[in-house]
Amino acid sequence: LQQKALTDKLDNLKRLGINTVFFQVKPDGTALWKSKILPWSDTLTGTIGQDPGYDPLQFMLDEAHKRGMKVHAWLNPYRVSVNTKPSTVTELNSRLSQTPSSVYVLHRDWIRTAGERFVLDPGIPEVRDWITSIVAEVVENYPVDGVQFDDYFYTESPGSALNDSQTFRRYGQGFASKADWRRDNTQRLIAQVSRTIKKLKPEVEFGVSPAGVWRNRSHDPAGSDTRGAAAYDESYADTRRWVQQGLLDYIVPQLYWPFARDAARYDVLAKWWADVVKSTNTRLYIGVALYKVGEPSRKEPDWTVKGGVPELKKQLDLNETEPYINGTILFREDYLNQPQTQEAVTYIRNRWGR
Repeated sequence: LQQKALTDKLDNLKRLGINTVFFQVKPDGTALWKSKILPWSDTLTGTIGQDPGYDPLQFMLDEAHKRGMKVHAWLNPYRVSVNTKPSTVTELNSRLSQTPSSVYVLHRDWIRTAGERFVLDPGIPEVRDWITSIVAEVVENYPVDGVQFDDYFYTESPGSALNDSQTFRRYGQGFASKADWRRDNTQRLIAQVSRTIKKLKPEVEFGVSPAGVWRNRSHDPAGSDTRGAAAYDESYADTRRWVQQGLLDYIVPQLYWPFARDAARYDVLAKWWADVVKSTNTRLYIGVALYKVGEPSRKEPDWTVKGGVPELKKQLDLNETEPYINGTILFREDYLNQPQTQEAVTYIRNRWGR
Protein backbone atom coordinates (compact mmCIF):
# COMPACT_ATOMS: atom_id res chain seq x y z
CA LEU A 1 0.00 0.00 0.00
CA GLN A 2 2.78 2.44 0.90
CA GLN A 3 4.62 1.57 -2.30
CA LYS A 4 1.48 2.13 -4.39
CA ALA A 5 0.90 5.48 -2.64
CA LEU A 6 4.48 6.53 -3.44
CA THR A 7 4.32 5.56 -7.12
CA ASP A 8 0.92 7.32 -7.47
CA LYS A 9 2.50 10.46 -6.02
CA LEU A 10 5.45 10.23 -8.40
CA ASP A 11 3.15 9.77 -11.40
CA ASN A 12 1.23 12.87 -10.34
CA LEU A 13 4.43 14.89 -9.83
CA LYS A 14 5.65 13.81 -13.26
CA ARG A 15 2.39 15.03 -14.83
CA LEU A 16 2.85 18.40 -13.13
CA GLY A 17 6.35 18.76 -14.58
CA ILE A 18 8.19 18.38 -11.24
CA ASN A 19 11.78 17.23 -11.80
CA THR A 20 13.12 16.71 -8.25
CA VAL A 21 11.69 15.18 -5.07
CA PHE A 22 12.89 15.97 -1.55
CA PHE A 23 12.18 12.80 0.41
CA GLN A 24 12.15 13.03 4.20
CA VAL A 25 14.27 10.05 5.30
CA LYS A 26 15.19 11.17 8.84
CA PRO A 27 12.30 12.98 10.52
CA ASP A 28 13.76 12.47 14.02
CA GLY A 29 16.03 9.83 15.58
CA THR A 30 14.70 7.17 13.19
CA ALA A 31 15.28 6.27 9.53
CA LEU A 32 13.34 5.47 6.36
CA TRP A 33 16.23 3.40 5.01
CA LYS A 34 17.93 0.23 6.21
CA SER A 35 20.35 1.84 8.63
CA LYS A 36 23.00 0.33 10.87
CA ILE A 37 22.91 3.49 13.02
CA LEU A 38 19.22 4.40 13.37
CA PRO A 39 16.17 2.22 14.06
CA TRP A 40 13.36 2.08 11.49
CA SER A 41 10.96 5.01 11.63
CA ASP A 42 7.60 4.54 13.33
CA THR A 43 6.04 6.57 10.48
CA LEU A 44 6.24 3.33 8.46
CA THR A 45 4.60 0.80 10.79
CA GLY A 46 3.55 2.71 13.91
CA THR A 47 6.40 1.16 15.92
CA ILE A 48 10.00 2.38 16.21
CA GLY A 49 12.39 -0.28 14.95
CA GLN A 50 9.84 -2.41 13.11
CA ASP A 51 11.03 -3.47 9.64
CA PRO A 52 8.49 -2.27 7.05
CA GLY A 53 9.44 -5.15 4.73
CA TYR A 54 11.05 -2.94 2.10
CA ASP A 55 13.54 -0.06 1.95
CA PRO A 56 11.56 3.16 1.30
CA LEU A 57 14.59 5.21 0.25
CA GLN A 58 15.78 2.58 -2.24
CA PHE A 59 12.24 2.18 -3.55
CA MET A 60 11.83 5.94 -3.97
CA LEU A 61 15.18 6.21 -5.77
CA ASP A 62 14.37 3.35 -8.16
CA GLU A 63 10.91 4.65 -8.99
CA ALA A 64 11.83 8.34 -9.31
CA HIS A 65 14.92 7.65 -11.42
CA LYS A 66 12.82 5.40 -13.67
CA ARG A 67 10.59 8.46 -14.28
CA GLY A 68 13.55 10.77 -14.94
CA MET A 69 13.24 12.59 -11.61
CA LYS A 70 15.99 13.33 -9.09
CA VAL A 71 15.78 12.54 -5.37
CA HIS A 72 17.38 14.47 -2.53
CA ALA A 73 17.43 12.74 0.86
CA TRP A 74 16.02 15.24 3.35
CA LEU A 75 17.19 14.92 6.97
CA ASN A 76 16.42 16.67 10.21
CA PRO A 77 19.84 16.63 11.91
CA TYR A 78 19.18 17.25 15.61
CA ARG A 79 15.63 16.11 16.36
CA VAL A 80 15.27 12.88 18.37
CA SER A 81 11.50 12.83 18.90
CA VAL A 82 8.49 14.97 18.02
CA ASN A 83 7.29 15.18 21.64
CA THR A 84 8.38 14.30 25.18
CA LYS A 85 5.31 12.33 26.28
CA PRO A 86 5.83 9.46 28.75
CA SER A 87 4.67 7.01 26.07
CA THR A 88 7.43 8.30 23.77
CA VAL A 89 10.04 7.86 26.52
CA THR A 90 8.80 4.30 27.08
CA GLU A 91 9.02 3.54 23.36
CA LEU A 92 12.53 5.01 23.04
CA ASN A 93 13.69 3.08 26.13
CA SER A 94 12.25 -0.16 24.75
CA ARG A 95 14.92 -0.03 22.00
CA LEU A 96 17.66 -0.70 24.57
CA SER A 97 18.11 -4.41 23.83
CA GLN A 98 17.55 -4.05 20.07
CA THR A 99 19.96 -3.22 17.28
CA PRO A 100 20.30 -0.52 16.24
CA SER A 101 19.17 1.13 19.46
CA SER A 102 17.86 4.66 19.70
CA VAL A 103 20.39 7.43 20.29
CA TYR A 104 18.12 8.32 23.21
CA VAL A 105 19.26 5.23 25.14
CA LEU A 106 22.77 4.91 23.72
CA HIS A 107 23.85 8.49 24.41
CA ARG A 108 21.56 9.85 27.11
CA ASP A 109 24.16 12.57 27.85
CA TRP A 110 23.71 14.05 24.35
CA ILE A 111 19.96 14.54 24.77
CA ARG A 112 18.29 17.83 25.73
CA THR A 113 14.71 19.06 25.68
CA ALA A 114 13.85 22.06 23.50
CA GLY A 115 10.68 23.21 21.79
CA GLU A 116 8.79 20.42 23.60
CA ARG A 117 10.94 17.78 21.89
CA PHE A 118 13.97 15.65 22.64
CA VAL A 119 16.90 16.98 20.63
CA LEU A 120 20.64 16.46 20.40
CA ASP A 121 22.89 19.15 21.87
CA PRO A 122 24.63 20.74 18.85
CA GLY A 123 27.54 21.92 21.02
CA ILE A 124 28.89 18.41 21.63
CA PRO A 125 31.55 17.47 19.01
CA GLU A 126 30.59 13.75 19.13
CA VAL A 127 27.01 14.71 18.22
CA ARG A 128 28.22 16.42 15.06
CA ASP A 129 30.38 13.38 14.22
CA TRP A 130 27.38 11.11 14.74
CA ILE A 131 25.12 13.18 12.44
CA THR A 132 27.88 13.25 9.83
CA SER A 133 28.17 9.44 10.01
CA ILE A 134 24.43 9.18 9.25
CA VAL A 135 24.77 11.37 6.16
CA ALA A 136 27.80 9.31 5.10
CA GLU A 137 25.80 6.08 5.44
CA VAL A 138 23.13 7.42 3.08
CA VAL A 139 25.58 8.86 0.55
CA GLU A 140 27.77 5.75 0.46
CA ASN A 141 24.97 3.21 0.15
CA TYR A 142 22.33 4.91 -2.02
CA PRO A 143 22.43 6.66 -5.40
CA VAL A 144 20.92 9.88 -3.99
CA ASP A 145 21.22 13.02 -6.11
CA GLY A 146 21.47 15.26 -3.07
CA VAL A 147 21.21 15.67 0.69
CA GLN A 148 19.18 18.42 2.32
CA PHE A 149 18.89 19.67 5.90
CA ASP A 150 15.81 21.64 6.89
CA ASP A 151 15.78 24.72 9.12
CA TYR A 152 15.74 23.02 12.53
CA PHE A 153 19.18 23.75 13.93
CA TYR A 154 18.88 25.23 17.39
CA THR A 155 15.15 25.03 17.90
CA GLU A 156 13.67 26.50 21.03
CA SER A 157 10.30 27.81 22.12
CA PRO A 158 9.75 30.47 24.81
CA GLY A 159 8.66 27.92 27.43
CA SER A 160 11.11 25.21 26.32
CA ALA A 161 14.65 26.53 25.83
CA LEU A 162 17.67 24.31 25.18
CA ASN A 163 19.75 24.02 28.33
CA ASP A 164 23.30 23.85 27.05
CA SER A 165 25.01 25.86 29.78
CA GLN A 166 27.19 22.92 30.83
CA THR A 167 28.18 22.24 27.23
CA PHE A 168 29.02 25.94 26.83
CA ARG A 169 31.20 25.87 29.95
CA ARG A 170 33.05 22.89 28.54
CA TYR A 171 33.48 23.94 24.90
CA GLY A 172 32.76 27.67 24.75
CA GLN A 173 36.13 29.12 25.76
CA GLY A 174 37.26 31.93 23.52
CA PHE A 175 33.79 33.01 22.39
CA ALA A 176 32.50 36.48 23.23
CA SER A 177 28.96 35.17 23.72
CA LYS A 178 26.99 31.96 23.88
CA ALA A 179 25.21 33.06 20.69
CA ASP A 180 28.51 33.26 18.77
CA TRP A 181 29.51 29.84 20.11
CA ARG A 182 26.17 28.34 19.06
CA ARG A 183 26.55 29.75 15.56
CA ASP A 184 30.03 28.26 15.39
CA ASN A 185 28.63 24.83 16.34
CA THR A 186 26.08 24.98 13.52
CA GLN A 187 28.79 26.17 11.14
CA ARG A 188 31.03 23.24 12.12
CA LEU A 189 28.27 20.72 11.41
CA ILE A 190 27.57 22.21 7.97
CA ALA A 191 31.29 22.31 7.09
CA GLN A 192 31.87 18.74 8.28
CA VAL A 193 28.88 17.34 6.38
CA SER A 194 29.80 19.30 3.26
CA ARG A 195 33.39 17.99 3.31
CA THR A 196 32.24 14.43 3.94
CA ILE A 197 29.78 14.39 1.03
CA LYS A 198 32.36 15.88 -1.36
CA LYS A 199 34.94 13.29 -0.28
CA LEU A 200 32.58 10.33 -0.74
CA LYS A 201 30.72 11.41 -3.90
CA PRO A 202 31.53 14.87 -5.25
CA GLU A 203 28.53 14.75 -7.58
CA VAL A 204 26.02 14.52 -4.71
CA GLU A 205 24.64 17.98 -3.95
CA PHE A 206 24.36 19.38 -0.43
CA GLY A 207 21.74 21.98 0.39
CA VAL A 208 19.91 23.60 3.29
CA SER A 209 16.39 25.06 3.43
CA PRO A 210 16.66 27.68 6.18
CA ALA A 211 14.14 30.18 7.51
CA GLY A 212 13.63 32.86 4.87
CA VAL A 213 15.15 35.75 6.80
CA TRP A 214 18.91 35.64 7.49
CA ARG A 215 18.90 38.87 9.54
CA ASN A 216 16.74 41.95 9.61
CA ARG A 217 18.31 45.24 8.59
CA SER A 218 17.41 46.67 12.02
CA HIS A 219 20.01 44.24 13.48
CA ASP A 220 22.54 44.27 10.66
CA PRO A 221 23.08 46.66 7.71
CA ALA A 222 23.68 43.61 5.47
CA GLY A 223 20.28 42.17 6.41
CA SER A 224 17.02 42.33 4.48
CA ASP A 225 14.38 45.04 4.79
CA THR A 226 12.14 42.77 6.86
CA ARG A 227 10.85 42.27 10.39
CA GLY A 228 10.74 38.48 10.57
CA ALA A 229 12.20 35.72 12.74
CA ALA A 230 15.85 35.57 11.69
CA ALA A 231 17.82 32.32 11.28
CA TYR A 232 21.03 34.01 12.48
CA ASP A 233 19.52 35.23 15.75
CA GLU A 234 16.99 32.51 16.53
CA SER A 235 18.31 29.26 15.03
CA TYR A 236 21.98 30.30 15.38
CA ALA A 237 22.45 29.54 11.70
CA ASP A 238 24.62 31.99 9.74
CA THR A 239 23.16 30.86 6.45
CA ARG A 240 24.60 33.75 4.41
CA ARG A 241 28.11 32.82 5.53
CA TRP A 242 27.67 29.20 4.41
CA VAL A 243 26.87 30.48 0.93
CA GLN A 244 29.82 32.89 0.92
CA GLN A 245 32.18 30.13 2.04
CA GLY A 246 31.05 27.70 -0.65
CA LEU A 247 29.85 25.05 1.81
CA LEU A 248 26.54 24.52 0.00
CA ASP A 249 25.73 23.51 -3.55
CA TYR A 250 22.33 25.14 -3.17
CA ILE A 251 20.22 27.00 -0.64
CA VAL A 252 16.42 27.07 -0.38
CA PRO A 253 15.25 29.96 1.80
CA GLN A 254 11.66 29.36 2.91
CA LEU A 255 9.95 32.46 1.51
CA TYR A 256 6.52 31.53 2.74
CA TRP A 257 4.91 34.98 2.49
CA PRO A 258 3.03 36.87 -0.23
CA PHE A 259 4.19 40.04 -1.98
CA ALA A 260 1.84 42.04 0.26
CA ARG A 261 3.17 40.74 3.61
CA ASP A 262 4.91 43.91 4.72
CA ALA A 263 7.07 42.37 7.49
CA ALA A 264 8.60 39.81 5.11
CA ARG A 265 7.75 40.62 1.50
CA TYR A 266 8.31 37.79 -0.96
CA ASP A 267 9.94 39.99 -3.61
CA VAL A 268 12.18 41.84 -1.13
CA LEU A 269 13.56 38.56 0.21
CA ALA A 270 13.87 36.81 -3.16
CA LYS A 271 15.94 39.72 -4.48
CA TRP A 272 18.01 39.90 -1.27
CA TRP A 273 18.92 36.20 -1.60
CA ALA A 274 19.65 36.57 -5.33
CA ASP A 275 22.13 39.27 -4.38
CA VAL A 276 23.75 36.97 -1.77
CA VAL A 277 24.38 34.10 -4.20
CA LYS A 278 25.38 36.10 -7.26
CA SER A 279 29.14 36.18 -6.64
CA THR A 280 29.22 32.56 -5.37
CA ASN A 281 28.91 29.02 -6.74
CA THR A 282 25.81 28.30 -4.62
CA ARG A 283 22.57 27.92 -6.55
CA LEU A 284 19.41 29.55 -5.20
CA TYR A 285 16.05 27.84 -5.24
CA ILE A 286 13.09 29.48 -3.53
CA GLY A 287 10.86 27.55 -1.15
CA VAL A 288 7.25 28.51 -1.90
CA ALA A 289 4.35 28.00 0.54
CA LEU A 290 2.07 25.58 -1.27
CA TYR A 291 0.60 24.78 2.17
CA LYS A 292 -0.83 28.34 2.41
CA VAL A 293 -2.45 28.40 -1.02
CA GLY A 294 -6.24 28.60 -0.71
CA GLU A 295 -6.05 28.86 3.10
CA PRO A 296 -7.96 31.83 4.57
CA SER A 297 -5.58 34.11 6.50
CA ARG A 298 -6.29 37.47 8.10
CA LYS A 299 -2.71 38.68 7.67
CA GLU A 300 -2.19 37.17 4.21
CA PRO A 301 -5.54 37.37 2.35
CA ASP A 302 -3.84 37.05 -1.07
CA TRP A 303 -3.60 33.27 -0.72
CA THR A 304 -7.37 32.92 -1.26
CA VAL A 305 -7.88 35.47 -4.06
CA LYS A 306 -8.95 33.42 -7.11
CA GLY A 307 -7.73 30.23 -5.45
CA GLY A 308 -4.30 31.77 -4.77
CA VAL A 309 -3.38 31.62 -8.47
CA PRO A 310 -2.48 35.33 -8.96
CA GLU A 311 -0.13 35.27 -5.93
CA LEU A 312 1.48 32.00 -7.03
CA LYS A 313 1.88 33.36 -10.58
CA LYS A 314 3.63 36.49 -9.28
CA GLN A 315 6.04 34.38 -7.24
CA LEU A 316 6.85 31.98 -10.08
CA ASP A 317 7.22 34.87 -12.55
CA LEU A 318 9.78 36.53 -10.28
CA ASN A 319 11.66 33.25 -9.79
CA GLU A 320 11.83 32.67 -13.54
CA THR A 321 12.89 36.21 -14.53
CA GLU A 322 15.50 36.85 -11.81
CA PRO A 323 18.77 35.49 -13.27
CA TYR A 324 20.21 34.33 -9.93
CA ILE A 325 17.16 32.27 -8.96
CA ASN A 326 17.57 28.74 -10.34
CA GLY A 327 14.19 27.24 -9.53
CA THR A 328 11.23 26.81 -7.21
CA ILE A 329 10.56 24.16 -4.57
CA LEU A 330 6.99 23.69 -3.33
CA PHE A 331 6.37 22.83 0.31
CA ARG A 332 4.92 20.24 0.38
CA GLU A 333 3.67 17.43 -1.85
CA ASP A 334 0.65 16.46 0.25
CA TYR A 335 -0.95 19.86 -0.43
CA LEU A 336 -1.20 19.07 -4.14
CA ASN A 337 -4.02 16.72 -3.14
CA GLN A 338 -6.03 19.15 -0.98
CA PRO A 339 -9.30 20.68 -2.19
CA GLN A 340 -8.20 24.27 -1.46
CA THR A 341 -5.18 24.09 -3.83
CA GLN A 342 -6.88 22.63 -6.89
CA GLU A 343 -7.05 25.87 -8.93
CA ALA A 344 -3.36 26.41 -8.24
CA VAL A 345 -2.51 22.80 -9.12
CA THR A 346 -4.26 23.20 -12.47
CA TYR A 347 -2.28 26.39 -13.01
CA ILE A 348 1.01 24.60 -12.20
CA ARG A 349 0.16 21.73 -14.56
CA ASN A 350 -0.56 24.18 -17.37
CA ARG A 351 2.61 26.12 -16.65
CA TRP A 352 5.11 23.32 -15.99
CA GLY A 353 3.48 20.10 -17.17
CA ARG A 354 4.42 18.33 -20.34
